[in-house]
Amino acid sequence: MQKTLKNTSRKPSSGEIMIPDKLYFRIGEVSRLCGLPSYVLRFWETEFPQLKPSKSSTGQRMYRRLDVENVLRIKKLLYEEGFTIAGARQVLRAETKKKQAPLPFTAPETNVVHLKQVRQGLKEILGLLSAKR
Repeated sequence: MQKTLKNTSRKPSSGEIMIPDKLYFRIGEVSRLCGLPSYVLRFWETEFPQLKPSKSSTGQRMYRRLDVENVLRIKKLLYEEGFTIAGARQVLRAETKKKQAPLPFTAPETNVVHLKQVRQGLKEILGLLSAKR
């Protein structure tokens, strides 16, 4: 019988990466996690407004989990899906707009009717309270 060896030199895709449960990651950690050089991460910070790592008192970039997830999303868009930087920026902007859907408020006309009803109810309660004195 012949044994077949799996190709273990393959880098995991962005969907397979396990992000440790930490509050902050230094740029070197993000670089290793995502398989990208640090200079690429610094460049992407200038190109993608979604990447805004804070800086420690010593000037170290401190990435949050959301930043790491954004790096992985950008990497997938650029390297796997073939987008240009401008195209990836547009995709991310559109995804952000989808997440920020308008709140499910009722139409302004119906709000006015409800406010008048609430006001009338409050006036009735006030009348009842002032009559008991």
